[in-house]
Amino acid sequence: MAAGPLASERDDQLADGVEAAEVVLALNKIDRVPKPRILPAIEAWRHLADFAEIVPVSALKGDNVDRLEGVLLGRLPEGAALYPEDFLTDLPERFFVAEMVRERILHHTREEIPYVTGVVIELFKEEEGLVRIHAAILVERDNQKGILIGRGGSMLKTVGTEARLQIEAFLGTKVFLGLFVKVREKWRENEAVLGEMGLGDRGEARPNRSD
Repeated sequence: MAAGPLASERDDQLADGVEAAEVVLALNKIDRVPKPRILPAIEAWRHLADFAEIVPVSALKGDNVDRLEGVLLGRLPEGAALYPEDFLTDLPERFFVAEMVRERILHHTREEIPYVTGVVIELFKEEEGLVRIHAAILVERDNQKGILIGRGGSMLKTVGTEARLQIEAFLGTKVFLGLFVKVREKWRENEAVLGEMGLGDRGEARPNRSD
């Protein structure tokens, strides 16, 4: 399924027909939309229907097409092994883990901090029987940081616990999840940060898995 980057009345009608939990939505033409508007567009579509995944792409420039391919391949029926068991696709895993953390943030703070949080995976390291993950939650102002941390760290603890359980189910292993809140003004306009989140151009450098 493909659509332009912003939802409309026609898109509402299209979403009404989405019933299956395995429908993947590709938001095309993100090269024609200012990057700060991409995350709100994803959230708008997320509310229209229960899509399994939402992937922003630019078919013209090839941005995120490789990620869309990974999402689709990951949902195909299991067949004969084509790669060694230790072959891992770290970029999709990082992306999904970040989205799980961000979804929990939005669930608990949607009224207070709409669309201004981003999640960057700073460490994704596999150890024996454990995956160690450090994730930076980006906000634009100090008061937003306070809301995310909560009184005595209660909000951050709740988000971390719920996200960790989801990530453990996704990765099929125990997870240590460390969350850190960082204030970065205008981070949504920072190409390097968007690149780390997988929303930048294809040529941007991305962090190694074992950083």
